[in-house]
Amino acid sequence: MRAAVLRALGERPRYEEVREPLLGEGEEVVQVTACPLTNLDRDRAAGTHFAAPAVLPAVCGSALAAGRLPDGTRVLFRSPGGTMAERAATRRAWCLPIPDGLDDALAAAVQNPGVAAWNALKWRAKLRPGESVLVLGATGVAGRIAVQLAKHLGAGKVVAAGRNPRALAGLPALGADATVRLDQSDDALRKDLRDAAGDEDFDVVLDYLWGRATEVFISTLGFADMELRFSRTRLVQIGAMAAPALRLSAQTLRSSGLEIMGSGTGNAPPAEVLAHELSQTLALLSEGRLRMEIERVPLARVRHVWNLDQQGRRTVLIP
Repeated sequence: MRAAVLRALGERPRYEEVREPLLGEGEEVVQVTACPLTNLDRDRAAGTHFAAPAVLPAVCGSALAAGRLPDGTRVLFRSPGGTMAERAATRRAWCLPIPDGLDDALAAAVQNPGVAAWNALKWRAKLRPGESVLVLGATGVAGRIAVQLAKHLGAGKVVAAGRNPRALAGLPALGADATVRLDQSDDALRKDLRDAAGDEDFDVVLDYLWGRATEVFISTLGFADMELRFSRTRLVQIGAMAAPALRLSAQTLRSSGLEIMGSGTGNAPPAEVLAHELSQTLALLSEGRLRMEIERVPLARVRHVWNLDQQGRRTVLIP
């Protein structure tokens, strides 16, 4: 069979022949029908992620993919051996049925950003109905999903911040109550973020960027007095598309209600919660209450599209 194979960290994968999946006890072969290309895949292949492959060559594909089991059941599945291939090994316990009427490619594309946003909003930030949400990096695939899920989960106000003006213009139709452009001076951005927050600070911030934009946002918090007050701004760090680090003022932490937490593999909810979140996300997509744009690309072209910016669309590789 053929697969997307990484031979060295920092290189793009190659489409080449590999051996058939080796099955362990309780495993079976799944015929892959669609596999998303995610930023996590790119970061792991580049060697910049803590979960970069330790043994090479390796078949790429870290997210759940769509496929068909031997009995014909359509499922989202995971495979430790990689999912960017014509076939992969999985277990029934690692599979979730795809709802009838939902396209395999859409199901595969939505699971990673959908569950990540759900986790950040409900598991980590514990969003309550009526609270305000700021999404930093809202014009990307994950950010667009986050805007929609925040509204679905009861946010009273959702502000979307991003660099792409065309993509920003389309976010009110997805539930954003206001938008903020990040490609402006620090002072202008600081003012726009304060204006968007209104009289109260944001309750929840989903941060897909880190770096400069996050620093500017944090600088909008804090008080230059000694008054005792209670406030909470839960900033959930999900991605680092802009920078891997930032400068953080100790004074801001002491004079504001800022709470910073991460959302990822090290603090994930129990498996049953993840399965529920994914099922809910798939149902919303199937019912048309969640919208997502995808670009279907033959797996054979993986090398050509590996580093392409799809402008808010998820690339889905089709074996």
